[in-house]
Amino acid sequence: MASKVIHAYFNDDDILMQAVKKVKAAKHHIEEVYCPFPVHGLDKAMGLAPTRIAITSFMYGCLGLTVAIVMMNYIMIEDWPQDIGGKPSFSYIENMPAFVPIMFEMTVFFAAHLMVITFYLRSRLWPFKKAENPDVRTTDDHFVMEIEVHGDEKGLMTLLQESGAVEINKVEK
Repeated sequence: MASKVIHAYFNDDDILMQAVKKVKAAKHHIEEVYCPFPVHGLDKAMGLAPTRIAITSFMYGCLGLTVAIVMMNYIMIEDWPQDIGGKPSFSYIENMPAFVPIMFEMTVFFAAHLMVITFYLRSRLWPFKKAENPDVRTTDDHFVMEIEVHGDEKGLMTLLQESGAVEINKVEK
Protein backbone atom coordinates (compact mmCIF):
# COMPACT_ATOMS: atom_id res chain seq x y z
CA MET A 1 0.00 0.00 0.00
CA ALA A 2 1.37 3.37 -1.03
CA SER A 3 1.47 6.11 1.55
CA LYS A 4 0.74 9.76 0.97
CA VAL A 5 3.39 12.31 1.81
CA ILE A 6 3.45 16.06 1.59
CA HIS A 7 6.47 17.84 0.16
CA ALA A 8 6.80 21.38 1.46
CA TYR A 9 9.34 23.51 -0.41
CA PHE A 10 11.27 26.32 1.27
CA ASN A 11 13.79 28.76 -0.20
CA ASP A 12 15.50 29.89 3.03
CA ASP A 13 17.19 27.76 5.69
CA ASP A 14 16.06 29.99 8.58
CA ILE A 15 12.43 29.71 7.49
CA LEU A 16 12.93 25.94 7.16
CA MET A 17 14.24 25.71 10.73
CA GLN A 18 11.25 27.60 12.10
CA ALA A 19 8.89 25.43 10.05
CA VAL A 20 10.50 22.23 11.34
CA LYS A 21 10.06 23.43 14.91
CA LYS A 22 6.39 24.33 14.28
CA VAL A 23 5.64 20.99 12.59
CA LYS A 24 7.33 19.04 15.41
CA ALA A 25 5.43 21.11 18.00
CA ALA A 26 2.19 20.16 16.21
CA LYS A 27 3.14 16.47 16.71
CA HIS A 28 3.66 15.60 13.03
CA HIS A 29 6.39 13.18 11.99
CA ILE A 30 8.93 14.56 9.51
CA GLU A 31 10.21 11.74 7.33
CA GLU A 32 13.12 13.59 5.76
CA VAL A 33 14.46 17.04 4.93
CA TYR A 34 16.40 17.44 1.69
CA CYS A 35 18.87 20.36 1.66
CA PRO A 36 21.41 21.71 -0.84
CA PHE A 37 23.88 22.25 2.02
CA PRO A 38 24.13 21.23 5.70
CA VAL A 39 21.86 23.26 8.00
CA HIS A 40 23.32 23.66 11.48
CA GLY A 41 20.95 22.42 14.20
CA LEU A 42 18.49 20.72 11.84
CA ASP A 43 19.19 17.28 13.30
CA LYS A 44 18.34 18.48 16.81
CA ALA A 45 15.24 20.32 15.60
CA MET A 46 14.04 17.14 13.86
CA GLY A 47 14.70 15.07 16.99
CA LEU A 48 17.23 12.73 15.37
CA ALA A 49 19.41 10.57 17.58
CA PRO A 50 23.10 11.53 17.78
CA THR A 51 25.51 9.61 15.56
CA ARG A 52 27.72 6.84 16.93
CA ILE A 53 30.37 7.05 14.23
CA ALA A 54 32.90 8.52 16.69
CA ILE A 55 32.63 5.35 18.81
CA THR A 56 33.26 3.17 15.77
CA SER A 57 36.19 5.38 14.80
CA PHE A 58 37.76 4.84 18.23
CA MET A 59 37.26 1.07 17.93
CA TYR A 60 38.79 1.07 14.44
CA GLY A 61 41.76 3.07 15.76
CA CYS A 62 42.26 0.53 18.54
CA LEU A 63 42.14 -2.24 15.94
CA GLY A 64 44.79 -0.43 13.88
CA LEU A 65 47.00 0.04 16.93
CA THR A 66 46.68 -3.66 17.79
CA VAL A 67 47.51 -4.71 14.23
CA ALA A 68 50.57 -2.41 14.25
CA ILE A 69 51.87 -3.77 17.55
CA VAL A 70 51.37 -7.41 16.57
CA MET A 71 52.84 -6.83 13.09
CA MET A 72 55.95 -5.01 14.35
CA ASN A 73 56.55 -7.52 17.14
CA TYR A 74 56.36 -10.41 14.71
CA ILE A 75 58.40 -8.82 11.90
CA MET A 76 61.11 -7.01 13.90
CA ILE A 77 61.48 -9.18 17.03
CA GLU A 78 60.37 -12.76 16.35
CA ASP A 79 60.66 -13.45 12.62
CA TRP A 80 63.77 -11.55 11.54
CA PRO A 81 65.51 -9.61 14.34
CA GLN A 82 68.17 -7.22 13.07
CA ASP A 83 70.86 -5.12 14.68
CA ILE A 84 70.00 -1.66 13.34
CA GLY A 85 72.30 1.19 14.37
CA GLY A 86 73.81 -0.85 17.16
CA LYS A 87 70.42 -1.47 18.79
CA PRO A 88 69.77 -5.17 19.20
CA SER A 89 66.20 -6.44 18.97
CA PHE A 90 65.91 -8.46 22.17
CA SER A 91 62.41 -7.31 23.09
CA TYR A 92 59.59 -5.21 21.72
CA ILE A 93 59.50 -2.86 24.72
CA GLU A 94 63.17 -1.86 24.28
CA ASN A 95 62.55 -0.82 20.67
CA MET A 96 59.10 0.68 21.11
CA PRO A 97 60.20 4.35 20.78
CA ALA A 98 61.28 3.59 17.21
CA PHE A 99 57.89 2.01 16.49
CA VAL A 100 55.73 4.94 17.66
CA PRO A 101 55.41 6.57 14.21
CA ILE A 102 54.29 3.27 12.69
CA MET A 103 51.75 2.74 15.49
CA PHE A 104 50.36 6.25 14.97
CA GLU A 105 50.11 5.87 11.20
CA MET A 106 48.38 2.48 11.40
CA THR A 107 45.92 3.83 13.97
CA VAL A 108 44.99 6.75 11.72
CA PHE A 109 44.92 4.56 8.59
CA PHE A 110 42.53 2.00 10.07
CA ALA A 111 40.28 4.62 11.70
CA ALA A 112 39.98 6.76 8.55
CA HIS A 113 39.48 4.03 5.98
CA LEU A 114 37.14 1.82 8.00
CA MET A 115 35.12 4.85 9.11
CA VAL A 116 34.55 5.89 5.49
CA ILE A 117 33.50 2.36 4.56
CA THR A 118 31.17 2.21 7.56
CA PHE A 119 29.64 5.57 6.66
CA TYR A 120 28.95 4.50 3.08
CA LEU A 121 27.45 1.16 4.12
CA ARG A 122 25.35 2.72 6.89
CA SER A 123 24.08 5.44 4.57
CA ARG A 124 23.43 2.88 1.82
CA LEU A 125 25.65 4.82 -0.58
CA TRP A 126 27.17 2.36 -2.98
CA PRO A 127 28.43 2.78 -6.52
CA PHE A 128 25.80 3.43 -9.19
CA LYS A 129 23.06 4.11 -6.66
CA LYS A 130 20.26 6.28 -8.01
CA ALA A 131 19.71 9.58 -6.19
CA GLU A 132 16.75 9.66 -3.80
CA ASN A 133 16.10 13.39 -3.70
CA PRO A 134 12.51 14.16 -4.73
CA ASP A 135 13.34 17.28 -6.76
CA VAL A 136 16.47 18.46 -8.53
CA ARG A 137 16.04 21.90 -6.96
CA THR A 138 17.17 20.40 -3.63
CA THR A 139 20.70 20.27 -5.04
CA ASP A 140 20.64 23.97 -5.93
CA ASP A 141 18.55 26.39 -3.89
CA HIS A 142 15.43 24.77 -2.37
CA PHE A 143 14.77 22.81 0.79
CA VAL A 144 12.12 20.06 0.86
CA MET A 145 10.44 18.82 4.03
CA GLU A 146 8.77 15.43 3.57
CA ILE A 147 5.94 14.71 6.00
CA GLU A 148 3.83 11.55 6.03
CA VAL A 149 0.11 12.28 6.16
CA HIS A 150 -1.70 10.90 9.22
CA GLY A 151 -5.10 12.36 9.98
CA ASP A 152 -5.65 16.11 9.52
CA GLU A 153 -4.23 16.76 6.06
CA LYS A 154 -5.82 20.19 5.60
CA GLY A 155 -4.56 21.37 9.00
CA LEU A 156 -1.05 20.22 8.13
CA MET A 157 -1.13 22.01 4.77
CA THR A 158 -2.38 25.19 6.46
CA LEU A 159 0.38 24.93 9.06
CA LEU A 160 2.99 24.55 6.33
CA GLN A 161 1.65 27.54 4.38
CA GLU A 162 1.70 29.68 7.53
CA SER A 163 5.26 28.48 8.19
CA GLY A 164 6.53 29.99 4.95
CA ALA A 165 6.44 27.14 2.42
CA VAL A 166 6.69 28.47 -1.14
CA GLU A 167 5.20 25.30 -2.65
CA ILE A 168 3.29 22.32 -1.23
CA ASN A 169 2.68 19.07 -3.13
CA LYS A 170 0.90 15.81 -2.24
CA VAL A 171 2.81 12.78 -3.48
CA GLU A 172 2.11 9.03 -3.47
CA LYS A 173 5.22 7.27 -2.22
